[in-house]
Amino acid sequence: MNNPITLVIADDHPLFRAGVRQTIEADASLKVIGEAADGEAALAVIKKQQPQVAVLDIQMPKMTGLVVVEKLISQNNTTSVILLTMFNDQKMFFQAMDLGVKGYVLKDAAMQDILHAIHAVADERYYLSPALSGLLVAKRSHPIAQTAGRSPVELLTPAEQQIVSLIAELKSNKEIADGLFISHRTVENHRVNISRKLGLRGTNSLLKFAIQNKHLL
Repeated sequence: MNNPITLVIADDHPLFRAGVRQTIEADASLKVIGEAADGEAALAVIKKQQPQVAVLDIQMPKMTGLVVVEKLISQNNTTSVILLTMFNDQKMFFQAMDLGVKGYVLKDAAMQDILHAIHAVADERYYLSPALSGLLVAKRSHPIAQTAGRSPVELLTPAEQQIVSLIAELKSNKEIADGLFISHRTVENHRVNISRKLGLRGTNSLLKFAIQNKHLL
């Protein structure tokens, strides 16, 4: 049997944290190796335990989940992060996307979504609770200028539109390459060209564009 995925959980509500831990420990392939009730304690236990995945409430006492992520990045820590968020955390949610966080779980849906999220980010894939896609559609953090009334999607070739459609489905570069029978490098080149055409900058700007515009693809 493969070694279990190791996790740290941080949330300032003990009952909620216990429920998340119980859900996680029902999966034999996962192992919780630490808990914290605030951001400072979360950062300390992550540094000490070096889990593969950290599940962090985005709003915690002493230090937000977002600040924890920033400090982990500055320390070159390789722990993958899943942020637990509420609908009214829009600003922090978009800041987290810009930092490259791969997992976002709506707190109201945590017990249903957390296992899917953990396995996805542990495999270097993205995971968003389905309801969170609505945030990206409702509030564009990187507005794209339209040209002569055309949709931004129309600036892309059919091949590029197909790539964007798969990105909107949270497919990894490898999954896109395998599905289209092209090389990983070709997918990377497409992503660079698409971002340049649309004037996109930032770690997750293309992902945000893809989700916001998937109804046009």
